[in-house]
Amino acid sequence: MTSRRRAATATAALTCGVALIAGPACSGAAAAEDPDGGEGDLANKSAQQISDDSLHQLVAAKSLRLRTQTSADPTKLDLTLDRAGNCTGAISKGELGRVELVKRGNQVWMKPDAAFWKSQLPGNEGRDAAEKYKDTFLHGTTKNAFLGNLSAACDLRAFQKSAVPPENPPSGAPSPGPTLTKGRPTTHEGTRVLPVVKKAQGAVETLYVAIDGKHYPLKLTAEVDHQTGTILLSNYDTPVATKTPAPGDTADISVLEDALRGSQGSQSA
Repeated sequence: MTSRRRAATATAALTCGVALIAGPACSGAAAAEDPDGGEGDLANKSAQQISDDSLHQLVAAKSLRLRTQTSADPTKLDLTLDRAGNCTGAISKGELGRVELVKRGNQVWMKPDAAFWKSQLPGNEGRDAAEKYKDTFLHGTTKNAFLGNLSAACDLRAFQKSAVPPENPPSGAPSPGPTLTKGRPTTHEGTRVLPVVKKAQGAVETLYVAIDGKHYPLKLTAEVDHQTGTILLSNYDTPVATKTPAPGDTADISVLEDALRGSQGSQSA
């Protein structure tokens, strides 16, 4: 794999997490060391067994919270999603704006912030739209191309499936491939975790696995070619909120599409 391809893989936070948990691990700065220093019932398991066990927990989850970021791209996700394709949360594109997102079945609501409107529409058009729709969710279905693409990140089943490459199903047997090593127990967001570390082809990757209770993967990080990517996983099996925006707080997605068409038309005139 070339250096450029390694960087592209490792710095796409979602891809980083999938690659880590399925085989290669991801690394970054660890949290403060756990003063107890105990590995719990993970003490008698190999790093590979710990990685495999955490994969089982991930693919069995009915819902979870997913947060991602990478140094190579301003995009950040913060979504709670389930296996039915429902989700709530936000997607940020840095200076291009942030969008709150709600998806129930094939129904999708998005609430852009002012930066989003201003990045999509020039001058006064962007400012006016940001003011007019500042408290409004734009609504449509997944049949709408924009909303369909935006809400694709809500597919937990796809994320789980991508975490298990066909040649390496979670059979319970040790996974083939390079050797993983244990790090020292640390804490992550108040939870004791054990790092599983891998260094290969210039990449350093780490998987942080919960020590107590179910051994969920809670943090995945990757560093390669001076680029970094991080995934945080939490709220396992906590149902996605069912509340959707009230009709009085919504407008049809066509208001965005019409504004974009009008802007393009004025620019080409």
